[in-house]
Amino acid sequence: MIVAVGIDVANLERLRAVWQRHPERFLYRHFTPEEIRYCRSKADPLQSIGARFSAKEAFQKCWPETHGWQDVWVEMEGVKPVLKFSPEIQAEMNKRGWVAHLSLTHDKDMAAAVVVLERP
Repeated sequence: MIVAVGIDVANLERLRAVWQRHPERFLYRHFTPEEIRYCRSKADPLQSIGARFSAKEAFQKCWPETHGWQDVWVEMEGVKPVLKFSPEIQAEMNKRGWVAHLSLTHDKDMAAAVVVLERP
């Protein structure tokens, strides 16, 4: 059964402007070191940054409480993006019997993410 759905769209030019003003502060405030490494390995890191930013925002729209930027992150399992969580959020997910599904997309101007929380 679907418990919640969250969606977010990021304007990449807006993110680029913030990133250029505060490059390291922006990255290390919002992303884990692994996410930063992954994004920097891409020809255009901004698209991956935007997709991950959107994933965190989309999850927040599903989650009943606020959380920190690094309490939720994106890892790749092969070519599939998956959400990972801080121990506190993971424990609550387990307690509620919820699993998270993630879809990411991006193009030259926008990045988007959809998160579905499900109780199988």
